[in-house]
Amino acid sequence: MSNQVNPKYQALFEPIKLGNGIELANRFSLNPLTTNASTREGYVTKEEVDYALRRSQSAPLQVTTAAYIEDYAQLFEYGPSVRDDSFIYGLSKLADAMRKDGAKAILQLTHAGRFAKIALNDYGVVYGPSAMTLKSPFEHQVLEMSTRKIHHVIQQYADATRRAIRAGFDGVEISNAQRILPQQFFSPFSNQRTDGYGAQSLENRARFGVEVMAAVQAVIDDYAPEGFILGFRGTPEETRGSEVGYTVDEFNQYFDMMMDVSNIHYYAIASWGHDIYLEKARAGSRKGEFVNRIVLDHIKGRCPVIATGGINSPDKALEALEHADMVGMSSVFVTEPDFVNKLAAGQEDQIDLGIDMDELDQLAIPHRAFKDLVEFMDFGGSLPEAARDKLRRMTDQTDISYFKAYK
Repeated sequence: MSNQVNPKYQALFEPIKLGNGIELANRFSLNPLTTNASTREGYVTKEEVDYALRRSQSAPLQVTTAAYIEDYAQLFEYGPSVRDDSFIYGLSKLADAMRKDGAKAILQLTHAGRFAKIALNDYGVVYGPSAMTLKSPFEHQVLEMSTRKIHHVIQQYADATRRAIRAGFDGVEISNAQRILPQQFFSPFSNQRTDGYGAQSLENRARFGVEVMAAVQAVIDDYAPEGFILGFRGTPEETRGSEVGYTVDEFNQYFDMMMDVSNIHYYAIASWGHDIYLEKARAGSRKGEFVNRIVLDHIKGRCPVIATGGINSPDKALEALEHADMVGMSSVFVTEPDFVNKLAAGQEDQIDLGIDMDELDQLAIPHRAFKDLVEFMDFGGSLPEAARDKLRRMTDQTDISYFKAYK
């Protein structure tokens, strides 16, 4: 049995420095994953912590699932919350678990905006950049955010950053990906405002996201320890069918505006669909080229660029690294938390993404982990169909009422 990495995959195990000089041992990151293991109120549970402990060696950079910053920001029914100080204790348990073996633990701060389906179910209302009617999950109205509400949400991002620092996380990640609120402001599909946050110019569409980053950076400057990481997750090109909302060129400009007011230490590329790391630009100055390559060329080493989406084998990871600095995976670590360790030991032939029901306890998979995730796995195809079917059956047969919350 081999005890060293196959030379073919050596590039994946070269150390790399984040934008603030923090060095990571290899090129892998653990992507945000919807475990649905928090309580209904958003408190971290023991099962959630146990899941993180089992994956504390999976990658040197690890990002939590979406932590929502206020009641009207919630996307997943059993996602963690960071909306007030009562959540800090449980989040600290999660941070400790993620950091147990030296990984950098990052809390992703999110606001789902007009796609906050749990807020819609709970309160009968959601809000976003502009008033509109949406058909899913049922027909409903989206309320336009007032300027005062915009400033309120920006402050909530800042307050959530302070709580992440107090909870002991090594950093925060601000998501502008996959239709989260900052992207909704930048998108001409969802932003039809006519004020300073409106659709008349790229600068106005960018204003909300830029002000969020500036507010987060101010908290980091005032309260964070040295080396605290500020991460960014974005969807560089927005498409809806054959239509293009914004181009990679425009999003690159947006990123530069955020870099003018904050020190971003990594940039993770995320979107929906199969093999996102191979997507090609549909519009813009480099139409037809790999989106990841366009972003990488634009960043020019200012921070690592992380490829994500459909990377579920050593060969795909190596392929993704051709147009990125790092490789992010999520579903893979559900059933194979030792993926990276096996690859590092030259045991790539032992990597197994399948699952047997008697492995659930050993893998520390929460009993209701995949209430939403299996649907996403089906969409992205990142795990074998047989494994997804087993996880789906597990979800149907379990209940969340016994979860122990850390308060």
